[in-house]
Amino acid sequence: MAELEGGSSVSDALFTGAAQRVLPAPRAAAAGEDGLDTRTLSRALFLRFAELSSGHPDYAYVRNTLIELNLPLVRYAAARFRSRNEPMEDIVQVGTIGLIKAIDRFDNDRGVEFPTFAMPTIIGEIKRFFRDTSWSVRVPRRLQELRLALTKAGDELSQRLDRSPTVAELAHCLGVTEEEVVEGLAVGNAYTASSLDSTPTEEDGDGPLAERLGYEDAAMEGVEYRESLKPLLARLPARERRIIMLRFFGNMTQSQIGDEIGISQMHVSRLLTRTLATLREGLISEG
Repeated sequence: MAELEGGSSVSDALFTGAAQRVLPAPRAAAAGEDGLDTRTLSRALFLRFAELSSGHPDYAYVRNTLIELNLPLVRYAAARFRSRNEPMEDIVQVGTIGLIKAIDRFDNDRGVEFPTFAMPTIIGEIKRFFRDTSWSVRVPRRLQELRLALTKAGDELSQRLDRSPTVAELAHCLGVTEEEVVEGLAVGNAYTASSLDSTPTEEDGDGPLAERLGYEDAAMEGVEYRESLKPLLARLPARERRIIMLRFFGNMTQSQIGDEIGISQMHVSRLLTRTLATLREGLISEG
């Protein structure tokens, strides 16, 4: 930052000028003594801001000065999201909206420092921006919030259990059903989109996605089988249906399923074998 004569920075000169313009003489003098204390100036400006009505000539000037003075808070908060794909300028702009909201709502009489008061509002505004705009496919707010809760719960449970949590454990932690957990995990596929020119992985085959669109998908045959399985699954006893859900949709091991239901791993294995045979016979007979 450019320096003025005497070692004062441009920002010091700016805010000293602001103090001299809008603060009473004793406060303005204190703000300019032996280098500018921006925190002290911010407090003084907030006291002055509280005295002004929106129609006062100095209202906009004091408000804009407070915004400029506290922009480092926005940049600090925005830096936490530098790994996202959004341009940093956009994140700072959104965070500045949160800063302005905090300035308008701040009350000096509560005895809370402005940075402490403002930071949750700034970060909340940035998070809301990502929640509302960063989804490739628009999904209901309920599912967006559920996905965020699942991500947080999954991280906490993984650290506590030293392994990936099961669907049942996530459901218990959040107080939701296992079906809601599966739905929340699935909706994560709508968060990002792949470029048509993206480089494929070894499993995806050769050539970019745009060149592979329209290829015959061998997995399409499985769609018919899955649709045929739905009524067969619905006719299973509740325990067998739950075992199938936990094994093939919850990715739980037989031992984990046994612990969840309260039976031995061998019993789970026998029930799985018998149930799969029943489903297989049902598919064959319908075919």
